[in-house]
Amino acid sequence: MIRLNPEKLHLSKWTAVKPVRKEKHFIVTALVRDDREVVVACLIEAVHSHRLREIDWRELRDPERWRQGWL
Repeated sequence: MIRLNPEKLHLSKWTAVKPVRKEKHFIVTALVRDDREVVVACLIEAVHSHRLREIDWRELRDPERWRQGWL
């Protein structure tokens, strides 16, 4: 597992290990917070199609699903 600080995810770049719908490169465009201002999810945007998807930020720590940066 990769150690991540959820407060520093905004505008970070990610590569999907197994692309879905030919979408491989993503950027974190927003952080979703709860009532106590704790990060619970993030919005990622596909670079080419500009589709938005909300995921649990903890998914990004799984090296079998995500790689940090655009590879």
